[in-house]
Amino acid sequence: MTLDKARQLLKVQADFGGFYNKNGAKLILAEVQREHGQEAVDALISELGLERIFGFKPGTVFDGRLA
Repeated sequence: MTLDKARQLLKVQADFGGFYNKNGAKLILAEVQREHGQEAVDALISELGLERIFGFKPGTVFDGRLA
């Protein structure tokens, strides 16, 4: 997945908010982490305000498991 595609998908999840969308965002970030590394994940969290919306913190490792 490209970072642009991940950004688009994460924006949709963030716009809806909620538990299921948080899990969807986790799965997207897990794929970004596998393909692009932790720095890319941290950048997306900061850029899209996912800390405020979902409580994700930069440095969090996303491994594909749901809440």
